[in-house]
Amino acid sequence: MSDPITIAIETLLRDVATRIVMPRFRALAADDIIEKSPGELVTIADRESELRLAEGLSGILSEAQIIGEEASESDPSMLESVDNGLVWLIDPIDGTSNFTEGKSPFALMIALLNNGVREGGWIYDPVANRFCHAMRGKGAFVDHIAVTARETGGVLPLAALATGFMTPEKRADVAARAAGKLSIVPIPRCAGEQYPRLILGQNDVALFERTLPWDHAAGTLFVEEAGGVIRRNDGSGYLIGDGGTGLLGAASQRLWDDAARILFG
Repeated sequence: MSDPITIAIETLLRDVATRIVMPRFRALAADDIIEKSPGELVTIADRESELRLAEGLSGILSEAQIIGEEASESDPSMLESVDNGLVWLIDPIDGTSNFTEGKSPFALMIALLNNGVREGGWIYDPVANRFCHAMRGKGAFVDHIAVTARETGGVLPLAALATGFMTPEKRADVAARAAGKLSIVPIPRCAGEQYPRLILGQNDVALFERTLPWDHAAGTLFVEEAGGVIRRNDGSGYLIGDGGTGLLGAASQRLWDDAARILFG
């Protein structure tokens, strides 16, 4: 039986997806989509979803600060306190580009931090109707069934390499290093989909360059609690407030070591 916080969060995520997000899916008007920064889109559904999630979370754990992706876009100083006390992190729609194009995957994601430590992560994909969650020290679950990371078993590790935020030089270097050693697969453009793929035997390796807290807090905990490995490219642990870039994830320690040797040598 899931803990009361998880039950409350799942109810909240499903409600917001049903009432706010899915009615806008494939029904966005032109003025419902805004480019908040070059190449970065936000929709009316993102903003309404964040407001409703924040309202609901304040009732679940009122003493926790709330940091949402869209709110912090308007006030970047919010992130200065991400490592202080209890914090809810909200990604109201992860995979907004997919959402605006009328395709999946996309997901609603919430994470709970305690002095910067990831204590809980919850990911809901409303199209697949899949609910993933993890609590520190208590394992990872898909639709409340415990899961353990498994490799794909491919001849070469299946690797999803998100290189879009890299410099052209770094992107070329990663491609050259991976050639013939990793089997490159398309990225889903949604961390809420990419992290479960590492656990469910669909991908072996995932590489990210930009690591904004709301994009990665929930998924990285999910992977670690399922027995997968997430680390910075230099092998150090992932800390929410460290301001770093680059994350390498793998379904096992063996795969992480092999991928790190291949990609960073």
